[in-house]
Amino acid sequence: MPGPDRAAATRIPPLGPDEPSERQQQVIDWAVTGPTVNIYRTLARHPDMAERMLRLGRDLRSGRLSLRHREILILRTGWNCGAPYERFQHHRVARTGGMTDEDLERIRLGPDAAGWDPGEAALCRAADELHADAVVSNPTWAALAAAHDEQDLIEILMLVGYYHAVCFLLNSLGVPLESGTDQAGIRP
Repeated sequence: MPGPDRAAATRIPPLGPDEPSERQQQVIDWAVTGPTVNIYRTLARHPDMAERMLRLGRDLRSGRLSLRHREILILRTGWNCGAPYERFQHHRVARTGGMTDEDLERIRLGPDAAGWDPGEAALCRAADELHADAVVSNPTWAALAAAHDEQDLIEILMLVGYYHAVCFLLNSLGVPLESGTDQAGIRP
C-alpha cells in the first residue's frame, strides 16, 4: 500500500531570515520550539491559516494518547503518504520517547510485522485503513475499542486526519528538510 516518496521540488520556499512580516514572524516565533523550522517558515506565508492549523496540531500532540501511540499513528501516516519530511521529524520525536530501531522498522513494515502487541498493531492498521478507505473496518474498530475509550477513539481518527493534511502540504509544497539534516537511519 505505501507508495514511494513523491515530494515535489520546493514550490513555496520557507521564508528567509529577512522576509517575514511582523505577523509572519509572530507565527514563526510561536510555532518553532526545536530544530524543526522549514514547515513553520513555509506555512507562515499564510499566517492566519498557519496559526489555526498549528494550534490543532499542538492540541492533538498534547492529547490523551501516549507519545508512543501518537507516534505510531503519525509515522505510519507519514509512511503511507510518502512524506519524508514528516517521517524524519517524527523519527526524532519517537526516539526521544524511547522508541527503538525495531519499533520504527515495525511502523515501516506495517500492522502485520512481527513484534507488535495487538493494540499497537490495531493503531497501525487503523492508519492504513483510513489512508486506503477513509474508514476504520469493524474488526480494527473492535480491537481499538478494547483498549481505548470513546475520547481516545475520536482522537485517533483526528490525529490520522490531521497528519494526512500535514503530509499533503509537505509533499505538495515540497518543504525541504533543514540544511545539515542527518537522515541516517530513515529508510524510504
